Amino acid sequence: MAADTNSTMIDRAESAAAARPRVRAGGLTKARREAIAGYLFIAPDFIGLLLFVGLPMLLSLVIGFFDVNGFGTFTFVGLANYQRMAADPLFWQCMRVTLTYVLLLVPSLYVTGLGLALLVQKTNRFNTVVRAMFFAPQMVSVVVIAVVWQFFSGDKIGLAARFFSMFGLSVSILGNPSLALYTVVFVSVWFLMGFYMLIFLGGLQDIPQQYYEAARVDGATPTQAFWRITMPLLRPTSFFVLLVSLVAAVAGSQAFDLVYVMTKGGPANSTQMMIIYIYQQAFQYSAFGYAAAMSSILVVVLLALTGVLFLLTRGGRFDFE
Repeated sequence: MAADTNSTMIDRAESAAAARPRVRAGGLTKARREAIAGYLFIAPDFIGLLLFVGLPMLLSLVIGFFDVNGFGTFTFVGLANYQRMAADPLFWQCMRVTLTYVLLLVPSLYVTGLGLALLVQKTNRFNTVVRAMFFAPQMVSVVVIAVVWQFFSGDKIGLAARFFSMFGLSVSILGNPSLALYTVVFVSVWFLMGFYMLIFLGGLQDIPQQYYEAARVDGATPTQAFWRITMPLLRPTSFFVLLVSLVAAVAGSQAFDLVYVMTKGGPANSTQMMIIYIYQQAFQYSAFGYAAAMSSILVVVLLALTGVLFLLTRGGRFDFE
């Protein structure tokens, strides 16, 4: 009896010892060592973000209160740059164009990206070729894309204008203030839709097929399966797509490079994005303080739009979370 009791006590002691975190000679548990290793891995990226993103944003906020001419002269002007901004009609025109561009581009990228992903969801040779074709524009520089589309849709000398002139029609695409912005949106969607197609494709492939099989057994139609299974389970992917496309529409390469090469903000400032106007004020007119103040306002607008997106989508979380 005593032997059984001693054996039980020994087993309990061994179990308790195994349950306790193992500590090496240095005094660090395994969990603490893993945490330190994780911090060391993210440290280079964090330092890079701090030096090349965080610090410039802070400096931009500070410079917005100064008159800077680019030659080392800093004159404190307080809120003068912001007062100038409020009275600048071109600033409000650029803000309106930027918001219109966002409202047109973000939903268009969501719909086209999801639609293409649904079309090429099944894995076969034909769909593999189609995926490569839609993603191909991402392999080319956005400047090259802009030059090609400018050659096609340019005012008077573009291929489209020459084609219509053969029939006695005078059609101006990039030269028409009413059409220029929609043309830029169309080219942006054509350029970016393959990228978002792949993101949605990854989200679709993560959805277990058993859900669709159970829905078919219950008599659900493909439309019902899409709205009751696909869309709810795509919430994290949808949120990521909306967030990335929102940032890209405000400050992405196609918002500057594409527009600047194709139209330079014209005609009549109809495609003048905020990011282009900031560039012009800083590097063409040497109004660095004014450009920094506008950059700060643009960041605030982007944060506000991101906050609205979080509220509308709950950050991509599922209903049960």
